[in-house]
Amino acid sequence: MQDKVVLAFSGGLDTSYCAIYLAEELKLDVHSVIVNTGGFPPEEVEEIEKRARQLGLKNHVTLDETRKFYKECVRYLIYGNVLKNNTYPLSVSAERVFQALAIVNYAREIGAKYIAHGSTGAGNDQVRFDLMFQILAPDIEIITPIRDQKLTRKEEVDFLKKHGVDWEWKKAQYSINKGLWGTSVGGVETLSSDAPLPGEAYPSQLKKEGSEKLTIGFEKGEPVSLNGKRNDPVEIIREVEKIAGQYAIGRDIHVGDTIIGIKGRVGFEAAAPLILIKGHHLLEKHTLTKWQLYWKEQLGNWYGMLLHEGQYLDPVMRNIEKFLEDSQKYVSGDVFVRLSPYRFELEGIRSDYDLMSSKFGSYGEQNLAWTGEDVKGFTKILSNQMKIYHLIHREND
Repeated sequence: MQDKVVLAFSGGLDTSYCAIYLAEELKLDVHSVIVNTGGFPPEEVEEIEKRARQLGLKNHVTLDETRKFYKECVRYLIYGNVLKNNTYPLSVSAERVFQALAIVNYAREIGAKYIAHGSTGAGNDQVRFDLMFQILAPDIEIITPIRDQKLTRKEEVDFLKKHGVDWEWKKAQYSINKGLWGTSVGGVETLSSDAPLPGEAYPSQLKKEGSEKLTIGFEKGEPVSLNGKRNDPVEIIREVEKIAGQYAIGRDIHVGDTIIGIKGRVGFEAAAPLILIKGHHLLEKHTLTKWQLYWKEQLGNWYGMLLHEGQYLDPVMRNIEKFLEDSQKYVSGDVFVRLSPYRFELEGIRSDYDLMSSKFGSYGEQNLAWTGEDVKGFTKILSNQMKIYHLIHREND
């Protein structure tokens, strides 16, 4: 009886090579898995399953982790307003952790001795996958043919032809990774520092002119309605993406530090994540105190950094999640957004918990809860620390 290996499978050249190599060269029973975290439409899932059958693999399964991904990750990215380097909503890096979790669980379920993935040795994904596998399944050996053998594209194609797989492998001009929380776009322009991605590289093209308004309803930090219609948060994300994508909103290029220590540059399209994060943040500005906003920003940045680097299983992540969730008690209300070609504007909010209350006065206009004499005394005390410093150091400065 042959040992089992679970292969993270996309149906592309690299993972097809892995499938045949594992079966023919290493004589393993290959059980391929595609983990859908919101980016695979039914027709693409069907095509991947078809390819797995054509390769003669022992078994193939599709695991849908979309709602688990939202509940255990995406909602915290919204709570924390997480944008890596104030730009990138962690579209791909967040998904990889949950794909790895699902693969480990499946490997345990079928009693696999090995787990394999097709990552190269040059990117972040190899670290994310390996890290999760080593922590959750230290007894299961990891096999990475593409990374270990350093194969050229031609060598992979020739190997597959030798084993009767003579498919047409078109090398896409741009590498597209689509998920619930955005789409990454890589191409020759992102390999250098000076060139922008051309407009046609992005999956969504401009289809609408003029402008359109959206009203996004939040309850305790989660999106729960769109234009007055309640829905599941996952469906709201998809609907916002569909609508805003027609305006080609959400395009940008992220420059960041990779886990392996080099700088990386990648394009992305993430209309729904950017609109929801910015809208949520505006609502928080109205409903949270100064220090809640400050500490949320610090912890949200840490949460995003650790998640990006695959350290989702560190217990501090659960601690941060508890803080973020607790902070959302009064983050409820409607956010008004205007969509236009290539951009969006946040027009305002309405909330029962709006701290911009007229009961205390209007900024720059009138004060109802204090007097001018109160302010004089307040500023006199507030100035003490700086006044003492300047009196002591006047002669030295």
